[in-house]
Amino acid sequence: MLVADSFLVHNGQVRGLDLHRQRFASSCAALGELGAGKYFDDQVRRLPGFGRWFPRFEFGDGLAVQLRPAPTQGGRVRIAVHSGDDPRTQPRVKGPDLEALGALKAEAAADCGADEVLLMDADGIAVEAAYSALAWWEGDVLHFPPSDRAFLPSVTAALVRDLAITRGVEVVEAARRPEELAEVDEVWLLNALHGIRPVHAWHDGPIDPLPGSASADWQQALTALARPIA
Repeated sequence: MLVADSFLVHNGQVRGLDLHRQRFASSCAALGELGAGKYFDDQVRRLPGFGRWFPRFEFGDGLAVQLRPAPTQGGRVRIAVHSGDDPRTQPRVKGPDLEALGALKAEAAADCGADEVLLMDADGIAVEAAYSALAWWEGDVLHFPPSDRAFLPSVTAALVRDLAITRGVEVVEAARRPEELAEVDEVWLLNALHGIRPVHAWHDGPIDPLPGSASADWQQALTALARPIA
């Protein structure tokens, strides 16, 4: 699989659909497949207008789509920090590394019950998780990894960033190592399936109840961005 893209469809509504289309079509075009945008549009119109679905658009031997029931939406997460070499071969393209990253998640789940795995670049800077984008709070300022680092351009992260600007929240980009993130006010993992999930535990350490977490309010605002496919 050379390119992939997935998004949550709930009763015929999707958030950030145009951004998912742009990411999928541009990645395919870079590999010579210029019909991905039209294929995306044609197939999206056929998606069910009821229920919860998590379709995956793919480009490999050709263009394809898998209509999959959406897994249960998760909440707070325990995160492990990957200690080996960077497993990503094409960090800015979703698809080629999904199998390797899934194996990392499975290993972390077996090792310490972690739901996700935090990845670092060659400089030791935390850039994303296996299947999630990264954001965190330092005081009242919302932080994201520096955009000049190599990581997947996340649709959900883009939507959360826009929400923050709309709400008058300061947004900055900063380079942080995992040990520094463990000390900030709150860390969020972001993706199309779950939306916003706050990190409530690291490795096999104690659980932080996160009594002051703002994630529920932001999750509600993010969910409200969903629009009918039509």
